[in-house]
Amino acid sequence: MTSSKTDARPRAVVGVLAFAGIVAALTQTLVVPLLGDLPRLFGTSASNASWVVTATLLSAAVATPVAGRLGDMYGKRRMLLVSLAPLVLGSVVCALSSSVDPMIVGRGLQGLGMGVVPLGISLLRDVLPTERLGGSIALISASMGVGGALGLPFSAAVAENASWRVLFWVVAALAAVVGVLVRLCVPAGRTASEAGRFDVPGAVGLGGALVSLLLAVSKGSDWGWTSATTLGLSAASVAALLVWGWWELRTSEPLVDLRVTARPLVLMTNAASVLVGFAMYAQSLVVPQLLQLPEATGYGLGQSMLAMGLWMAPAGLMMMVLAPLGAKLTAARGPKITLGVGSLVIALGYACALPLMGTTVGLLVVTLICNTGVGLAYGAMPALIMGAVPRSETASANSFNTLMRSIGSSVSAAVMGVVLAQMTTDFAGHLLPSEGAFRVALLIGSGVGLAAAAVAFLIPVRPAAGADGTDGTNAADRSDALPHLPSGAKV
Repeated sequence: MTSSKTDARPRAVVGVLAFAGIVAALTQTLVVPLLGDLPRLFGTSASNASWVVTATLLSAAVATPVAGRLGDMYGKRRMLLVSLAPLVLGSVVCALSSSVDPMIVGRGLQGLGMGVVPLGISLLRDVLPTERLGGSIALISASMGVGGALGLPFSAAVAENASWRVLFWVVAALAAVVGVLVRLCVPAGRTASEAGRFDVPGAVGLGGALVSLLLAVSKGSDWGWTSATTLGLSAASVAALLVWGWWELRTSEPLVDLRVTARPLVLMTNAASVLVGFAMYAQSLVVPQLLQLPEATGYGLGQSMLAMGLWMAPAGLMMMVLAPLGAKLTAARGPKITLGVGSLVIALGYACALPLMGTTVGLLVVTLICNTGVGLAYGAMPALIMGAVPRSETASANSFNTLMRSIGSSVSAAVMGVVLAQMTTDFAGHLLPSEGAFRVALLIGSGVGLAAAAVAFLIPVRPAAGADGTDGTNAADRSDALPHLPSGAKV
């Protein structure tokens, strides 16, 4: 192993990696204001235009665990720079697109760059002093919320006042700037003394399983949940995952070490991550619709796209503001408690939405509460994961955890889509989600938040004596090792 921990400039490193997270999140929310106009802009159907979102989801799901494993093998900073290349290229392709096909290709390329956040968080363990690690993890995790918060109003403002192509040129420029800053300010970190062999069959198997699963989840409402295509893809994903699991347990250098992943701490943290991802995404689907539906419905608030983005923005910024508090709670009580508390706060936010959904200020309060919980939870999950795996698997384990959150978000989109599509009311000849549908969706979000808290508090973590962040199998063998906590910290 080689390390550059002593050469790190902590503030510069954290600032650059947080900026990378903001750009990645901005990329994901970039097309939301354009979705309604894409069929007209490209002369295509709404179903075809929806692939502009689906393509990013699928490519990110496949690329994230692959980038993590390659980061462990060849260097996290190197793979971070490699991941930025398709992000820049995809943005340029989208900016130059005149039809939906190249736009989908460009969005797929952008998805290949979504591994920058777990790679950046994993790199922190290599290059920062132990005492700075907890707060830095929380800050970079929160950067995703900031990017999402800025993305909606920025995209809406540009779409309303300039060419939509400007959005993608801006992202291309920002991603290029991130690459330069990473190269200049971020140390290389640790690399494996022997890179070993990359698990190509494992990557292909996991990729095929994820594509089948996420296609079935994200397109099931369009194709029909009982259609042959949806059921066939679901069955194929299960079969592929079983074969993939058999292979990963058989090979000596797996893409994902399932034996480490199956340890109670890692397994239950990933389970909680799926639930938190679900709960996080649900409010980002429900609240914008409530804000934008016509006031004449009796429950809609009649806001424009730009106004909706501005009402949603403070919630994302709250994640960054609360990052230091989350780090202090983790240092005092351990990441398990931070994850559980964050999940409870999410559940509270959804519960508050039921009496507050009738006003814009009320929904602002709801999003502030929910995103406070998301910020606490997102900062705790990487700390739990990195405390349970050896340094040689930090990036792949973090990337797999990120994948679990993405799967939770995808399932949330499908479930909330079904609820809002099935419980409708007629408004001026158009079917719109009813007030009851929104209440059911909010109750589901609160229930899932409570379930995430229950799983979090059951995570089997014990106090770690001498958790100094040292490398090797000790951290993996001792599932309670929390490298960023002071010695003797309570969990």
